[in-house]
Amino acid sequence: MRAVQAKEFGGPEVLVPVELPDPVPGPGEVVIDVAYVDTIFVETQVRAGWGREWFQVAPPYVPGGGVCGVVGAVGAGVPGEWLGRRVTSYVTGGYAERAVAAVSALTVVPDGLDLRSAAALVHDGVTAGGLLDLTAVGPGDRVLILGASGGMGTLLVQLAHEREARVVAVARGDAKLALVRDLGADDVVDATRDDWVSAARKALGGAVEGADVVLDGVGGDLGAAALPLTVDGGRFSAHGAPSGRFSPLDTEETTRRGIELFGIADVQFSPTDLRRFTSDAYTEAAAGRLRPVIGKVFPLERAAQAHAAIEGRGLVGKVVLEVAGSRIRVNAAS
Repeated sequence: MRAVQAKEFGGPEVLVPVELPDPVPGPGEVVIDVAYVDTIFVETQVRAGWGREWFQVAPPYVPGGGVCGVVGAVGAGVPGEWLGRRVTSYVTGGYAERAVAAVSALTVVPDGLDLRSAAALVHDGVTAGGLLDLTAVGPGDRVLILGASGGMGTLLVQLAHEREARVVAVARGDAKLALVRDLGADDVVDATRDDWVSAARKALGGAVEGADVVLDGVGGDLGAAALPLTVDGGRFSAHGAPSGRFSPLDTEETTRRGIELFGIADVQFSPTDLRRFTSDAYTEAAAGRLRPVIGKVFPLERAAQAHAAIEGRGLVGKVVLEVAGSRIRVNAAS
């Protein structure tokens, strides 16, 4: 089968197309004929050699942790009715034509949701839904979203708006700000402004007010600068690090002010919660209440260009890989 390997740690150019043996399902497993592969920013960081204390990979390896496609083969103990079902799953080595997954890890893609959109929700739909539950976003909450125009940020804007929160979205440039406003943000702030913190405070209600919830998907200095915008007794989730590091937060200040902190460890959900959040995201998307924003689709063989585009930050929303010529037929609606 066709796949893409990271032959060593380094820039996007280390991603190269290869031919690998077809996977064989073991007991309780299936083989998914992959149509689309989800991509997330952290995959570019791992490829570059970042985060080795958290991600135990060694080149050469096949990147990719989430796929969408059709079950093409089943292992011992798996009911035959799984064959041909449209599914998504977390996997190891998703940048490939076929991937093995435990049948217990599969989520069926509902009618009315195309495979490309389902792939775009594999990671971000789960994390976005989980974050809003974790931080207990509810009606009337003032929610500040950093990195609002990214794959997960665009979902957070929509889901927080659906919960009747007041959403202030931070993004970069007019096009991205227009998008997040269209998705339901009540106010927008351009992160390229030197005075973006003051602009955000004004949008949140002025000097006395602030954010009940901060959802920091960026990290670094930008995330740290948002801490003073959090109200006493508020909630701050520092779950993102595309800046190269998680936000360096003053824990003495958060303790003194009663701010509840959440980090990347808090979004490592149990299998039960993973299935629930995935199912919820697909139900909302199939009903038209949640729209994954896909900035560009690259063929699998061009994974290197896809990573370069992700790192370039010029695209709005997600990047998805398409496995053209796979064993499944993907019609116009899929």
